[in-house]
Amino acid sequence: MRKISSTRNGRKGVALIVVMLILAFMGAVGFALMTVTRSGPDVAANVRWRQRAMDAAESGVDNSLLRINETPDTFDSQYRSTYTGVAGLDDPLSPNYFRRLTDEELVYDVTNYPDNYIYLNEPLPDDSRVTYTSFLIDNTAGNPNSSHSQALLVCIGLGPQHTSVRIEVQLEMQ
Repeated sequence: MRKISSTRNGRKGVALIVVMLILAFMGAVGFALMTVTRSGPDVAANVRWRQRAMDAAESGVDNSLLRINETPDTFDSQYRSTYTGVAGLDDPLSPNYFRRLTDEELVYDVTNYPDNYIYLNEPLPDDSRVTYTSFLIDNTAGNPNSSHSQALLVCIGLGPQHTSVRIEVQLEMQ
């Protein structure tokens, strides 16, 4: 009768554990690879929509400047100063200050309180899923010496999948 040594049995158990660890590692790598491969097109789509929103915001700036050039010599009656009907959109100390609000909140407000805007949800000519909204902010609000010859043009480009881009341009009448 043949006797099996105890060291040989121990090696067989270790080999099984090593093989199981290798298989688990390979499975994890395969799962990670599948996840990365599947998320690639989603990331690419987000980048494309972000670029389209940037295109919309830039178009909004261009078209807004053309429209502003057709207006009187001051920005007096063109400033947007309220958010949800409450003053403070142009006041840095206010909780309604426009830089504290998201792009979506600002566009929603202009849609629901449509006063003093230049463009509202204007679609791009080649893609109606992408729009821009633009308005003026009095960046000298609260200054008693303000001549209303300066303004901040805010243009927000919106696209699908919650993509948005905000461009701010400092304007001054000569």
